[in-house]
Amino acid sequence: MQRLLTNIKNCTICSNHLALGPRPVVRAHKDARVVIIGQAPGTKVHASGIPWDDASGKQLRKWMNVSDEEFYDATKFAIVPMGFCYPGKGSSGDLPPRPECAPQWHQVLFDEMPNLELIMLIGMYSQKYYLKDKAKRTLTETVRNYEEYLPHYFVLPHPSPRNRLWLRRNPWFEKEVVPELENRIGLFL
Repeated sequence: MQRLLTNIKNCTICSNHLALGPRPVVRAHKDARVVIIGQAPGTKVHASGIPWDDASGKQLRKWMNVSDEEFYDATKFAIVPMGFCYPGKGSSGDLPPRPECAPQWHQVLFDEMPNLELIMLIGMYSQKYYLKDKAKRTLTETVRNYEEYLPHYFVLPHPSPRNRLWLRRNPWFEKEVVPELENRIGLFL
């Protein structure tokens, strides 16, 4: 596993497309039972090298009901984004994750984690990639039907502060989905 993580940290397959250059951000351990698959690091995470080290990460930990220490314990939670490096800025926020990372690295990482029991799919990029035609037409529909993907996948919207309006429009998420997420995550602590 350590050699694989070193190879990922040294990856440059999409460096020509990265405005800030490559800085892969990933955490994994052979004993991890949960993998968190989000989009890609933002500028703050790119700078710190610590996954989910931003407001989105704070909200995600709140939804999961875990401490920072628990969240960053790689023996419990692997953090494997769709794109390992900051993809750059687009017209309405960050660009989508680079398409090279997931096919290049995900399966080889998962092969090194034989105890994985739950894959958290955060946001539409990971949901479309992993659920394929089982994903619903919209992210809202997919998350609303989260039980269809259990026990292997747990689908979530991105916890970005930009999604406050989505959370207000979908109060069922925090009433129904978040408690189920807390219960499931509690089984792995």
